[in-house]
Amino acid sequence: MDKGINQRKTEHIRLCLTGNVEGVNKSTGLEGIHFIHNALPEIDFNEIKINTEFLGSNLKAPFLVSSMTGGSELATTINQNLARAAEEKGWVMALGSTRAMLESDAHKESFLIREYAPTVPLIVNLGVVQLNYGYGAEEAQRIVDLTNADSIVLHFNTLQEAVQDGGDLNFKDLLPKIEEVCKAVNVPVGAKEVGFGIDGTVAEQLYNAGISYIDVAGAGGTSWSQVEKLRSKDPLKRAAAEAFNNWGIPTKDCIVSVRSKLPEVPLVSSGGMKTGVDAAKAITIGADLIGFARQLLQAATESTEAVITTMEQIELELKMTMFGIGVKNLTELKNTKRVSIMGQSLLDE
Repeated sequence: MDKGINQRKTEHIRLCLTGNVEGVNKSTGLEGIHFIHNALPEIDFNEIKINTEFLGSNLKAPFLVSSMTGGSELATTINQNLARAAEEKGWVMALGSTRAMLESDAHKESFLIREYAPTVPLIVNLGVVQLNYGYGAEEAQRIVDLTNADSIVLHFNTLQEAVQDGGDLNFKDLLPKIEEVCKAVNVPVGAKEVGFGIDGTVAEQLYNAGISYIDVAGAGGTSWSQVEKLRSKDPLKRAAAEAFNNWGIPTKDCIVSVRSKLPEVPLVSSGGMKTGVDAAKAITIGADLIGFARQLLQAATESTEAVITTMEQIELELKMTMFGIGVKNLTELKNTKRVSIMGQSLLDE
């Protein structure tokens, strides 16, 4: 295996950088949300604060470097640049699937990035389906210990596995195993999709099993069925994948659905996030933290400085949005009425 999983990780990165891997005619749904400009904000732009708290840690900004990669030479460069930038800007740092670290000694350093991000929360990542393929609480804890992580997130990727050549397809009876991991591992356990979305009903099931936070990872960004379609050598799978190029729950709908079932659970919004304006919209409808992935990927192949520049642009866009509606912190942003959702202005209420 050693080589297969490492090669796959490299192919994933290259396809996300160069391939047409977004869903067709599928958006995040955030375009239906519009802010109502406030010509008299009565605030000083320089006093706007975007700090927040997540998993008991104080953050400079409500942002997360979403799980992307690990387990290849290119991933090592990317993760080190992302980690240094996350440390500098105070973003949460999440790694790609760490199964490669346990199954192959090659490029283990791509996951061992704590030295580059010593103070920000670090999240490691494992495919939930692996709980049906020999992994359990012991392996999850080992991953946490090896990386000195603050949390582990289980990712849910049914359609990706279905299209992937040799994908793991047994997603049966996972809830009891998830509950076991949540009870045994000594850090918070989260749950995330990979771009098709988690709705409120599923989120509630996961929360009741012990999951500490939900990353909805909704549709509107990278479609992993399309990534695997481009990788697949199976003509039948490639053809079938086309029927799913607009599959998934839009990110906006995920946030609203999860919030309706779980009003207090920490909620991460990823999936098609491109700008600080997108972030502001997601926060307004209930998200606590906003995850960016592909938006940072190209910069991460270049340098730490390039990643920092991209992060600073996203932060500036968020602050400009807040300035434009006259709110000076994230609490006020969450509660603003200067927003129109699907044509319905909250100012009219």
